[in-house]
Amino acid sequence: MLEKQIESHLRCKIKSIGGLALKFISPNYSGMPDRIVLLSHCRIYFVELKSKGKKASLKQAKVHGMLRDLGFEVLVLDSKVAVDEFVDGVKHCDQR
Repeated sequence: MLEKQIESHLRCKIKSIGGLALKFISPNYSGMPDRIVLLSHCRIYFVELKSKGKKASLKQAKVHGMLRDLGFEVLVLDSKVAVDEFVDGVKHCDQR
């Protein structure tokens, strides 16, 4: 499956639970995740989308580590199933 198909699936799934999955572009700073997911209760997730089996580049992994060091959750999702599992998990947080 193509990365853009997985990205589209993420946008639709996040929208269906009332959140935003915004394209994240940071000029002059490479390696940032593809999307920033904003959900209720001030929850922010950075999401890197990849084709099935693909991994983050070394630069991306470094930036992901920097974001995690700042306390943000960073995910690399490579399938619609992975997107569904992520959305089910964050949706469950609203039910607590």
